[in-house]
Amino acid sequence: MRVAVVGGGISGATAAYRLRQRLGDAAELTLFESDGRLGGKLRTIELAGTPYDVGAEAFLARRPEALALVEETGLGDRLTHPTRARSTVRAGGRQVGMPGGTVMGVPGSVDAVADVLSEDGRRRVAAEAELPPVRLDGDVSLGALLRERFGDELVDRLVDPLLGGVYAGGADGLGLRATLPALANALDRQPAPLTAVAASLLPKSANPAPVFGTLVGGLGTLIDRLVELAKPDVRLRTLVRGLRRLPEGFRVDLGDEAEDFDAVLLAVPAPAARRLLGEVAPAASAALGEVEVASMAVVALALPPDAPVPDASGVLIGAREGFSAKAFTFSSRKWAHVGDDALFVRGSVGRFGEPGALRADDDELVRLVRADLAELTGVRAEPIATHVTRWGGGLPQYGVGHLDVVERVERAVGEVPGLAVAGAALHGVGIPACIATAAAAASRITSQTTGNAAVPS
Repeated sequence: MRVAVVGGGISGATAAYRLRQRLGDAAELTLFESDGRLGGKLRTIELAGTPYDVGAEAFLARRPEALALVEETGLGDRLTHPTRARSTVRAGGRQVGMPGGTVMGVPGSVDAVADVLSEDGRRRVAAEAELPPVRLDGDVSLGALLRERFGDELVDRLVDPLLGGVYAGGADGLGLRATLPALANALDRQPAPLTAVAASLLPKSANPAPVFGTLVGGLGTLIDRLVELAKPDVRLRTLVRGLRRLPEGFRVDLGDEAEDFDAVLLAVPAPAARRLLGEVAPAASAALGEVEVASMAVVALALPPDAPVPDASGVLIGAREGFSAKAFTFSSRKWAHVGDDALFVRGSVGRFGEPGALRADDDELVRLVRADLAELTGVRAEPIATHVTRWGGGLPQYGVGHLDVVERVERAVGEVPGLAVAGAALHGVGIPACIATAAAAASRITSQTTGNAAVPS
């Protein structure tokens, strides 16, 4: 059986690994990647002699998929969790501790967010409990719902900075059901004020398990291990230009040549998937055309070890606070294993629909981020090393009705034997969600028999 996996990020690498497990050594797996390296949004570089993540820097440890894959692939001894350094948020011109007692910024009580809000803002949150219960009719804009219930201040100062760290987008452009499914599901079961629902969803344990995890040596080590175990024929700098269905299997257009495969698994961002599905699954292609994407950049700084970096894991910054950066991660404070001879800081730039500073060249981006860091923290030390990584158009926005879009994609793809899709455009942008979509896509491929290729039990 010949299978093409298109896209070498965490979704594609996981899919190749699962395919190898299920199809055995006799299968021919080819992994196509248009970039010169594998990993997608998992990218570990060497900065000032230290492995450093300049894409995703952690995964959600309260979902099982990433933890299980790390253990399964023999990387469990590299697993680590954040220090106790607290995150902060720049709100109303002040830097305050990130409040607990919220669900992605939706508060369970006014006390939970009192430090972030003005007196008027606190009154709006307190009054929400007295409003009529929220009754959902389909999907709604998260921003519109929260502004109606709590006012603008909570959204601008807390919810948007939190969402910007995940989606590079704000609440107004995101749908409730895909962005906060637990909140939506609770409202479906019992209409209620949002403060009451948020309070019901908060962890009950006084000592909850760590929220995040990462790998010593960088998350790129997970990509390396998956590809090592999957043993595909890796084709770097190879753009798949088209996909055609054959009487048995598919023809993959590589520009100057084409290759035939029994099955194809697409693990690429929404715009690329839309283009490749145009002929073989036009309804899926049309649906993916409704998924908008954002761009961002990560500016990594290795600072002298005596630089006065705050004793915090980082700071989130609202769009109205007047900075080019939307967040800083003080990596050497957040992770005990990052940096012995330098202090590592990364600044994130770029919001959906607001290219702003992203128009600047790399040198100017470094200057802007250093200026923001100096204003926020007083740190003006000259970096030992810097690195700019740009992520162009690969961060999907889960707009209103996103779950319906995904259902249309999966239904149309499901009608084409030997075809599957995976990735962040579907059921979640985090690493565990991508791993889950990859496993499901690989299972779809291996549940079928193409030609005389038998799937091992």
